[in-house]
Amino acid sequence: MSPASAVPPARPKAVPVPTPETRPFWDGAAAGELRIQRCLDCGQAYFYPRPICPSCGSGDVEWFTASGRATLYSYVINHRPAPGFEADAPYAIAVVQLAEGPRMMTSLVGVAPTPESLQLDMELQVAFEQRGDLSLPVFTPTESEDS
Repeated sequence: MSPASAVPPARPKAVPVPTPETRPFWDGAAAGELRIQRCLDCGQAYFYPRPICPSCGSGDVEWFTASGRATLYSYVINHRPAPGFEADAPYAIAVVQLAEGPRMMTSLVGVAPTPESLQLDMELQVAFEQRGDLSLPVFTPTESEDS
């Protein structure tokens, strides 16, 4: 076999590395819960994890379990997969608006990655995908969206 025809070995999907600031988020995902933070001074819920409220600057924040409900805010259909995602292409990368207010980037599962299937503001529900030692939150249409 010539070097030009050699197939490189498949690479695994990337796995996030938890940090002390993100550990409660990953522990929640392992338990099947979507955990985000909320400021105890101004009441603003936020995501991505950080020790200071992005709205008012307070350090008085807490973790809580979000409902797991969201709506589709934006998406892109990726036809050029990242290493490890070749078997999934094409796939949808989305920004969802959580019912609690924050937006988060995620993957969409259980729905065709086509503009006809991905309607902005469609109702979604969190699900979890195991990758290595971590569970990653992904989103899927709610039961009412299937009808």
